[in-house]
Amino acid sequence: MIQNNRFQKFILNKLTSQLMLAGLIGAAMPVLAEEAALAEQAIQMKSVVITGTRVEQNSFDLPMSIDATDAQKIQEGQLKVNLSESSSRVPGVVINNRNNPAQDLAIQVRGFGARSAFGVRGVRLYADGIPMTMPDGQGQTGTFNLDTASRVEYLRGPFSALYGNSSGGVVQIFTKDGAKEPEVNAGITFGSNNTQRYSLGLSGSGDGFDITANANSYTSDGFRAQSDTSRQSMHTKINFKLGDNTKLAIVATALDQPDNKDPQGLDATQLIANRKLAGTGSELYNTRVSRSHEQIGTTLEHKFTPDDTLRLMAYYGQRENEQYQSVTVGAQRNDLQGGGVATIDRDFGGVDVRWTRSGKVGENAYTVTAGLNYDRMKDDRKGYENFTSNKAFGLLPSGVDCGNAANQVVCGVRGNLRRDEVNTVKNFDQYMQGSIDLSQKFTLSGGLRHSKVSFNNQDNYIANALAYAGSNPDDSGSISFSKTTPVLGAIFKITDTFNVYANAGTSFETPTFVEMAYKATGSGLNLDLKPAKSRQYEAGIKAFIGDNTIVNASIFKIDTDDEIIVQQQAAGRTVYQNAKSSERKGFELSLDSKFNNGVGAYLAYSYLDAAFSSDFTACKPFVGGNTACNINAPAAAGTPGNSGGEVISAGANIPGTYKQTLFGEVSWKYAPIGFSTALEARMNSKTDVAFKPQYGNAAGYTVAAWRGGLTQNLNKWKFNEFVRIDNLFDKQYVGSVRVGDLNGRYYEPAPGRTWLLGLNASYKF
Repeated sequence: MIQNNRFQKFILNKLTSQLMLAGLIGAAMPVLAEEAALAEQAIQMKSVVITGTRVEQNSFDLPMSIDATDAQKIQEGQLKVNLSESSSRVPGVVINNRNNPAQDLAIQVRGFGARSAFGVRGVRLYADGIPMTMPDGQGQTGTFNLDTASRVEYLRGPFSALYGNSSGGVVQIFTKDGAKEPEVNAGITFGSNNTQRYSLGLSGSGDGFDITANANSYTSDGFRAQSDTSRQSMHTKINFKLGDNTKLAIVATALDQPDNKDPQGLDATQLIANRKLAGTGSELYNTRVSRSHEQIGTTLEHKFTPDDTLRLMAYYGQRENEQYQSVTVGAQRNDLQGGGVATIDRDFGGVDVRWTRSGKVGENAYTVTAGLNYDRMKDDRKGYENFTSNKAFGLLPSGVDCGNAANQVVCGVRGNLRRDEVNTVKNFDQYMQGSIDLSQKFTLSGGLRHSKVSFNNQDNYIANALAYAGSNPDDSGSISFSKTTPVLGAIFKITDTFNVYANAGTSFETPTFVEMAYKATGSGLNLDLKPAKSRQYEAGIKAFIGDNTIVNASIFKIDTDDEIIVQQQAAGRTVYQNAKSSERKGFELSLDSKFNNGVGAYLAYSYLDAAFSSDFTACKPFVGGNTACNINAPAAAGTPGNSGGEVISAGANIPGTYKQTLFGEVSWKYAPIGFSTALEARMNSKTDVAFKPQYGNAAGYTVAAWRGGLTQNLNKWKFNEFVRIDNLFDKQYVGSVRVGDLNGRYYEPAPGRTWLLGLNASYKF
């Protein structure tokens, strides 16, 4: 079934290493039992969440906004590549598919994360309790394995702050445990734009352990030029029962993503002319990304008494990234510019120690958790010119561009070294949270976390008089940030089917290393950049209507000081600054109904008003011959080509945020023949692409999708076939935006009508 040679090599290498431990243990243990003994009846995961309180609890009884998408919603009739496939079901969460394989998904939670140019900012990511967000607040979802997911939890609001830096929200994926009866499964999916996906997995239980493993390969030509993608990943989870009171879990993940093309953004003129175009310079400089990621984590949990549990978690990983950018040859001649090829060789890891106690004070039950955690990331970061020539370093004449025959200028290949530094960031946090039932109707919850995040940059590329004009002095530096974030919430159970709750707390978000990399003038880290600090307030209801509908609704307000925003950009250098204050307020609603005869209906709606509440100065977008911006040098008197700065008045929308989002679904299952079908609709309102609306916006849109599938059970075999059609009415719309791009290349268009056909099979031994 699997034709891809690279995938076969990846499987052999990664599957062998990750399953070696399972193989050794399996050889020493009895053959997998046909019926594994369970310690207790499984909890219905649809109603149980962990992220909010770090212990299993029913989300209906928690004083916070937290939702979970279960395995069925994540996998049924889906490609199972991006988290965006199922996240529209969660109010307050926006995960747009950028249709750009070189850039990871950007996640917004109540407007946090909207500024991200790549990857995830302002939102914490976890996989099986192991951080996927680095200590400085940057994260990626590319290693999330959706084939093996039992659920994904989305926590919004003040209680997110109990996860530390950059916790404007928390997104956590959980891997399912091994099946009681051992099984193997395989799947193949074909679709538009030569999309192909293959997967192979196993799941089973033995004497004292269970295992889930999956390997998959995904390739696509993409619907735009310069958007080819290839991705192979492997994920394994092994649980061990080491005694009546001790459990051990090992989770290992690997990702290989070679030469994924980067079509970049389009400007408004290009978007109208041809949505399938690659952005300016993308093909000329062969913009692309190659990355690999390997990570292993382990969690040991021991019950000392029925009321006292100790949990130890440790993890370690390596990540490599090489990105080719479309920085012009002329711009790369500036000594303060780090070149057009960026490479990162990263080591990261951490530990978490947590103690949980449950008990009673009189007749009032309580739970308290206290813990410490330490995380560290070390990046060996280098930059190179994205061209080669026949001239010695620094002697290439000005005005020369790609393809110049006399100087043999070849672009899209790695050239001279232009940046060499070691970035180290670490955090040390202490936290405590808990809840107590003050009566049968009233529960009080709260927590406190203290975080210290330390940054250090060691610059190994120092020169005061290079052949190019200018200089490259020592950019070394260090800084630390610390913050204590308290949270308090309460839930009142008016009846067994109607709860009201309220909570409040503070959170903070440090700048990432990428955001601290450059100053507006001079060299060195931007040590003037401060963390954003937020005060969050929320109130809501959770209720059952009749015996078939559950409704969740909440209102919230968030006040932020020192919001981190883009100040200026030039020649691949982006400088960030703090806006004095901003405000987010909104409303979220979800309705989930299950009717007779297999009919279901679901609705999720969000309203978000996200705006700056103070004036600030930022760069004007480039027009005419502008190639740079320095807000400290007005355009008339500044450097040639400088667009200059302008005042952004209070009340301006935070770009990239959507005032309204809506998701609706009507589904039907007919069990006698294993048939299922659903009609989906998704609406996003318009969003500004820059600080002023006159610079453009991505228009609002509504798109629909349909899926249908059949399932057959034949003895020990189970077969499933599905068809999915996205964008049923072939709507032309912008799927994602690149916020504040001074070149005006804001728009990442979404494809028109596309289709998927999937075939899956599993066999139980």
